[in-house]
Amino acid sequence: MSDSFKPSSSVGDDFEDNELSDSDGSKAKSKTGKSTEFSDLLEASFKKKSRKLEVGDKIHGEILVLGKEEIFVSTGPAGSSTDGIVARRDLLDADGKMNHKVGDSLDLYVTQVRGSEIRLSPKASAKNLAEDIEDAYDMMIPIEGKVSEVCKGGVRVTIKGKIAFCPISQLDTVRVETGEEYIGKKLEFLITQFSEGGRNIIVSRRKLLEEQRGLSESTFGEEFKDGQIIPGKVKKLETFGAFVEIAPGIEGLLHISQLSWSRVADPSEVVKVGQEILVKILKTENKDGRLRISLSLKDAGLDPWSLVAQKYPVGAIVPGKIERREVYGLFVQLEEGITGLLPKSKAMEAPEFGFDKLKPGDSVVVQIGELKLQERRISLGVPQDPNRDDWKGYVAQPVSSSGSFGTLGDQLKSALEKKKK
Repeated sequence: MSDSFKPSSSVGDDFEDNELSDSDGSKAKSKTGKSTEFSDLLEASFKKKSRKLEVGDKIHGEILVLGKEEIFVSTGPAGSSTDGIVARRDLLDADGKMNHKVGDSLDLYVTQVRGSEIRLSPKASAKNLAEDIEDAYDMMIPIEGKVSEVCKGGVRVTIKGKIAFCPISQLDTVRVETGEEYIGKKLEFLITQFSEGGRNIIVSRRKLLEEQRGLSESTFGEEFKDGQIIPGKVKKLETFGAFVEIAPGIEGLLHISQLSWSRVADPSEVVKVGQEILVKILKTENKDGRLRISLSLKDAGLDPWSLVAQKYPVGAIVPGKIERREVYGLFVQLEEGITGLLPKSKAMEAPEFGFDKLKPGDSVVVQIGELKLQERRISLGVPQDPNRDDWKGYVAQPVSSSGSFGTLGDQLKSALEKKKK
């Protein structure tokens, strides 16, 4: 290249000293020996421009003006002239009160764009809802849904206005028969399938519960030990016992034999779903990759047999209630957890006792015949009194679950001694 086409040093110097202004008035000055890239300046200027909003867009804006009918909200960066309008009534609470003030931030949705006017609403459109659900699906984020009805093969779940399907096998970690008991409940689900723009959504609660249980099981052994008494919540009743949740996602089995010291025919006699109770961890084991926990309710409290010798000495005459009838005799409950056997042979020694007419639930008065504490057995008999009028005419009081019968027994003994004199 000839020297005539070379830029003079003065021109180059003038360019290097030039100050360039962008759209907001800020200035950029090149360094000596280096040229400023115009693309950088252009990119910076474009960043200052707000994106054109469209119907369905979600914005995070700040309240600028609270009007009587309309509220003005910013929709772009500070200093932007693009503001949106939301109807005041849309932001009132259930009592018709306005709980927002100037400066508060809101999440709103664009419902209409007409020229420079942008209308906003706190309610999402069907498009927004579908996008939220799809985001939850893509990122495997739990989402809340309400079980609306039972259908073939499972239940329908309403999620953000959309109807999803949950297979019956995916409703819980335990076996579910119909799903009727879940209707109306709000639960969290994982979306396992999302297609056709949200017209085909399949969810699973079981998968979420299993993930939560996996996290809890990894730390359960560190926090809880066998023999420890901990709080729990009854989640489900079965004929063989109750399932009790003792940690998030972790349930233990409270076998029917561990519900009470007394004989229990059905778990519902002792506990109910949703009841909070104290249980004792009997055994924890990992079987087939799953944590199996055995619980006890009766061992979580005071053992009533520890006071039997003091409350029911041999010879004491006490009231009781017939718990069940067998061919060989009557099982009589003296108090909650304490039951004795009145053999038929002993009951028949006193025809006045009316053995053949007695049935479960009837109140009777019996006498302590023999105690076998290690075997947890009490042998009963019919109160021995030559006249027998005293105990025959006695009306037994309702069985107490914690009271002592010592005082009543002493009174009866005293009355019998007076008769003998």
